[in-house]
Amino acid sequence: MIKYGKSREGKESEEWLEKLVDITRVAKVIKGGRHFAFRVLVVVGDGKGKVGYALGKAKEIPEAVNKANQLAKKNLFSVPLRETTIPHEIIGHYGAAKVLLKPASKGTGVIANKAVKAMCECAGIRDILTKCLKTTNPLNVLKAVAKGFVGFKA
Repeated sequence: MIKYGKSREGKESEEWLEKLVDITRVAKVIKGGRHFAFRVLVVVGDGKGKVGYALGKAKEIPEAVNKANQLAKKNLFSVPLRETTIPHEIIGHYGAAKVLLKPASKGTGVIANKAVKAMCECAGIRDILTKCLKTTNPLNVLKAVAKGFVGFKA
């Protein structure tokens, strides 16, 4: 069971790796003009196989990041690991996004685009080869990687 918040000593009960993947300014057009807000995509993980991602929206960036971090910690899922990589090849699909994830030998590093790299590093994967096919939209790519990991049978 994962605990959130603070322990009796006042320290964080668990250490989280938090990566900011994407910041987008969005606008709502109304009669009097435009109202701007920010949409933030965040990945959170413990570096030991648990990872989650979320979108947060607010008028200010720090508020949006806080919202996304809290949501990501609620929506964690586990990623099977074999030492520093994944056990076998995976292909994740979501919408037009298709992501190929291949295990790599020790010392290779994380060869991936920004969104996939953030998710792999937060999950604790140190050596992996990836390729984004069709689209590189960060949200759809993260969803494809998550579907690949969740449907993953080690």
